[in-house]
Amino acid sequence: MKSFAQRCGMHDAARAGALRQTAQLIAAAGLELVRFVWCDVHGVTRGKTLVASAAERAMSDGVGMVSTLLLKDTSDHTVFKVFEPGGLADLPGFECASNLVLLPDPASIRQLPWTTATGWMRGQPWFQDGRPVELDTRRVLQRALERLANSGLAMRCGLEVEFHIYRIENTQAQLDPQQAAWPGPAPEVSMIHPGYNLLTEAWYDMAEEPLRIVQHTAQALGLPLLSLEIELGPSQVEAVFDVSDALTAADNMVLFRNGVKQALRRAGYHATFMCRPPFPNIMSSGWHLHQSLVDATTGRNAFRRDAPEPGCTRIDASHTLSDLGEQYLAGLLQHAHSTAVFCTPTTNGFGRFRPNALAPQSVLWGRDNRGAMLRVIGECGDEDTRIENRIGEPAANPYLYLASQIHAGLEGVERKLKAPPATDAPYASSAAKLPTSLGEALDALRADPIITNAFGAPFVDYFARIKESELLRWEQAQDKDEFQRREYFGRF
Repeated sequence: MKSFAQRCGMHDAARAGALRQTAQLIAAAGLELVRFVWCDVHGVTRGKTLVASAAERAMSDGVGMVSTLLLKDTSDHTVFKVFEPGGLADLPGFECASNLVLLPDPASIRQLPWTTATGWMRGQPWFQDGRPVELDTRRVLQRALERLANSGLAMRCGLEVEFHIYRIENTQAQLDPQQAAWPGPAPEVSMIHPGYNLLTEAWYDMAEEPLRIVQHTAQALGLPLLSLEIELGPSQVEAVFDVSDALTAADNMVLFRNGVKQALRRAGYHATFMCRPPFPNIMSSGWHLHQSLVDATTGRNAFRRDAPEPGCTRIDASHTLSDLGEQYLAGLLQHAHSTAVFCTPTTNGFGRFRPNALAPQSVLWGRDNRGAMLRVIGECGDEDTRIENRIGEPAANPYLYLASQIHAGLEGVERKLKAPPATDAPYASSAAKLPTSLGEALDALRADPIITNAFGAPFVDYFARIKESELLRWEQAQDKDEFQRREYFGRF
């Protein structure tokens, strides 16, 4: 009898080898439990934990999961009417909270460093008849990468991730049954450093204990961590990761974000990747995405230019970027409004777009300019030439963030768009402003037929419905700070 992986067309010699090696690793390491995990539309990992003796079969036949996990907003309410006739007419296969099958990737096995005898494996959902679930955000990125590969290109990404770490002051406050609600209460916290002393060694030393936990966790998980830094805001830090292929970079972001939250929690700390924690005098956190395209065969940087275009100046993109690189840059600018919601997907994140805050406000690019939305880094002949997008918030779903860049950039390449001149005054410009709210960003997405077609209209409709539920609850909330504490701070 065929396994579920075989019925899905996912079983080949490489997977069979990985399955054998993983089964041997589980036995040799003495693992008692294995977590089978999936990343939801909000970037949160969910799944089931199996005893080790059940893990080998699960790697072949998958693990059942309720389909409503794909239909929840940031409060964990199911947005769609799954039990009403016609309530899921546009989402066949999700009726009545039916089961999906989470099929794990045995090559993704990790041994978790913050708990004992526990393995971790990434999976993706499938329908029970063996069809892929196209709403899965990792699959959305895989489809974008297929589009890129059809052009003979691949994507390379480096990550700069700002976030906040706090010390938990009352470990029981969040677990008080008298305070239980939906969503539940956020933890009571204090800061790990007072802030407003950028990169100071003294503040790093003050925060070293939790940063050591971040370091050890990331390295034990095999993540390419390069540095840990003290950011400007109170209790704010940054982690920087080396370059990798796009899918690996997105996988790493999911693993890092959810892993360090768990490891820090066990040591009495709370990490949050929400953009603007609900406290006075904080600084917004961003997720700066460094990206370049490379020749899929040779690996050569397709953004690199060996010499400036004749007659151009340093404010011209063709002074540094190849023709393809300029076209990609122009595509990111052309579709900045409609892709913003994939880069900044919460009601909280749009408060970051303000003048003179080392965050973008307008749809502009600049040469090594940290006030511009897009920062071009490198000079002629530099194999590390790249574009840094500074619009993202650290709570963004990594798969959707990267997919939005690919689709917008490729539209520029395919239409051979020209980029405008670089800015040297990003906050004084009369250029079009970025969306200032989640509602405005969703409207921009729905109004862009090119990006809607690239992602697929069914996915855009699904994604917008979920985000509109979040937006409606935000608009109806009488206490906006309490909404953000429970909805974002305690969960993201």
